[in-house]
Amino acid sequence: QVQLVESGGGLVQAGGSLRLSCVASGRFVSIGAMGWYRQAPGKQRELVATTSSDGTTNYADSVKGRFAISRDNAKNTVYLQMNSLKPEDTAVYYCNADRVATAQAMGIFTKNYWGQGTQVTVSS
Repeated sequence: QVQLVESGGGLVQAGGSLRLSCVASGRFVSIGAMGWYRQAPGKQRELVATTSSDGTTNYADSVKGRFAISRDNAKNTVYLQMNSLKPEDTAVYYCNADRVATAQAMGIFTKNYWGQGTQVTVSS
């Protein structure tokens, strides 16, 4: 079984910073892309940022220049540095790991996994 555990959320004033972390644990062979998504009350879950296994990154337009995603493959960890936070960044932030490969009796299988989410609240 693979688990994603997020940490680093909290309450911050507008203009402040937070750093989210997500650690993948379990018996897996490899992980493809890792990323962060968020869901505000009454809204659909949306992409924030992703990073592929080779370090290629992708950002939502709303966070470009303010957020930075990074990845430590040796620690199976992905980070999201969030600067210049705005009240509209308030949401539950979810970690995602795509194409997680696990070895099973019938061969190698890949699956997408989600973390449990961490709340980020930005006050004005």
